[in-house]
Amino acid sequence: MASHGADEATLASLSRTFIHGSHILHHHGVVDAYGHLSFRHPSRPDIFLMSHNVAPASISSPEDLIAYRVKDAEPDQWTEAKGYAERMIHSEIYRRHPHIQAVVHSHADSVVPYTISSVVLKPCYHMAAFIDPSGAPVYDIADHFRNDDLPDMLVSKEHLGAALAELFDGTNVLALMRGHGFTVVAESMELAVLRAVYTQKNASIQTTALQLARDILQTSTTSGIKYLSPRECEAANGRILWSHKRPWELWVREVEAQPLYTNLA
Repeated sequence: MASHGADEATLASLSRTFIHGSHILHHHGVVDAYGHLSFRHPSRPDIFLMSHNVAPASISSPEDLIAYRVKDAEPDQWTEAKGYAERMIHSEIYRRHPHIQAVVHSHADSVVPYTISSVVLKPCYHMAAFIDPSGAPVYDIADHFRNDDLPDMLVSKEHLGAALAELFDGTNVLALMRGHGFTVVAESMELAVLRAVYTQKNASIQTTALQLARDILQTSTTSGIKYLSPRECEAANGRILWSHKRPWELWVREVEAQPLYTNLA
């Protein structure tokens, strides 16, 4: 009985973190009416939770969450609430990668140009040291459509989500998605939110640097930029892991002070 109570307390705490995380992502422009955060159930690894089909800023209570089965992205218990069409992004990542505890999917404007061009998104500064120093991989959904798939760019079927999940093999935590956005993963919601926020910031910084290289330095868009090296990424990422609760605590205070956001968890 005590264990059951502890599980309930942990889930309640994670639900509160989830709502804060959804609000933080909106506050930073990582998501708008679209995009979503999810987390793996703390005691049932075959279950993950995310909100029903609402804008992240509108999520306000644990009643807004739906528990889904990892094996098929279907609700664990019947519900009238409509779910997100792209929950297979989350289910297939959780299925393939048991260590992953949280997933963020975003359509951030600053990142999309790197999904449709030959310019590779690379870590420009220490806060984005989690990005693969050789460049973030790009998932092209067109490579995985079957004849009967609707080419609407949405990851709404298991085989499409499974192909995306493969990009997180090894140590990779970020995948860009052609003409769509990006997905980032982590071992906690706090870290997943941080990575999503700084992926967006890194994209803006890189775009500015490329414009400087072109307009001021008169170099091509593929030169004139010094990105973080693999060793720098490894060292700086360690610092991020050590300090990531600092921005989280600030961001929670910021969204708590905004009347738009409500967290009843």
